Amino acid sequence: MTRPDRTARRRWAAWGCLVAGLALGACAPRLQLSGPMTGEARIIGEHLIARDGARLPLRRWGPEANKPWAVLVALHGFNDYSNAFDAAARYWAKQGVVTYAIDQRGFGGAPEVGLWAGIDAMVADLRALAATVRKRHPGLPVHVIGDSMGAAVAMVSLARHPGDAIDGAVLVAPAVWGRRHLGAIKSGALWLAAHSVPWLTLTPEGLDIQASDNVAMLRALGQDAAIIKETRIDAIWGMVNLMDAAFAAADKIEAPLLLLYGAKDEVIPKRPTAEVLDKVLALGRARAAYYADGYHMLLRDLRAEAVLGDVLAWIKDHRAALPSGAEARAREWLEKAD
Repeated sequence: MTRPDRTARRRWAAWGCLVAGLALGACAPRLQLSGPMTGEARIIGEHLIARDGARLPLRRWGPEANKPWAVLVALHGFNDYSNAFDAAARYWAKQGVVTYAIDQRGFGGAPEVGLWAGIDAMVADLRALAATVRKRHPGLPVHVIGDSMGAAVAMVSLARHPGDAIDGAVLVAPAVWGRRHLGAIKSGALWLAAHSVPWLTLTPEGLDIQASDNVAMLRALGQDAAIIKETRIDAIWGMVNLMDAAFAAADKIEAPLLLLYGAKDEVIPKRPTAEVLDKVLALGRARAAYYADGYHMLLRDLRAEAVLGDVLAWIKDHRAALPSGAEARAREWLEKAD
């Protein structure tokens, strides 16, 4: 082969790489575009007006007769929406606690359903809701309660902004299953799919995962049009980014934490959860509860009342014993995991 032939081949190879790179760039993950977070968040009717002007559906549950003694700011899980807290928040309302929950961007009735909004926007919305609610209820303790994805958002927010006036956070089955636990092959395949066919949608069919023992609730979710049932691959990629960030944030959180996990959780594996538990418990500001009959949807399981009671006891007094006794089971589980 002559030198000109080699040069020509190298030139064509370079052009091929460039074209492939442009093709991947043209199919980059699609994220929601949020405006500058320069405005002041406010609640108008049944919406939180975010700092960039986005209108996020807002639900509120509170005591009917007496004034509340505590406030919960609630963040739902992946492909879910604020209605996830309906049963739990009604229970807490009867005990004097007011709960505020938003549909996070890309979910429920929020703008651009199905498109991932990005960690920065999700964190900004949590901070805006918490600050707005605190103004509405001066003098009351304000806790964040995050379910799965919502817990991951809370973890990142608390690590990034330790000065926020948050009295503590309840992390329900936090989504901390990042690339470290997925492994190189799965992580690489996800990156390639998100950057080549980001519009491709996947469904949970065939995964054989049971999220709760509350079959009636699961069937209702299957009929709920607000639940996302076909997920864009770039949204899954974004979710893994969030789980990575949450795992890294675990040992940087200064706020008091209560971490709740079910022994029958088939969504978030035990290994990353145990590692996060080790991290937060080592800080001396966290406590954990482990429910032998609990699934991923702890707040909606058939035995959810024990979990809801533990949340109430903890937000009332971070040092009080949890009524269910699940804290002792958490210590036993961690010892076995070690």
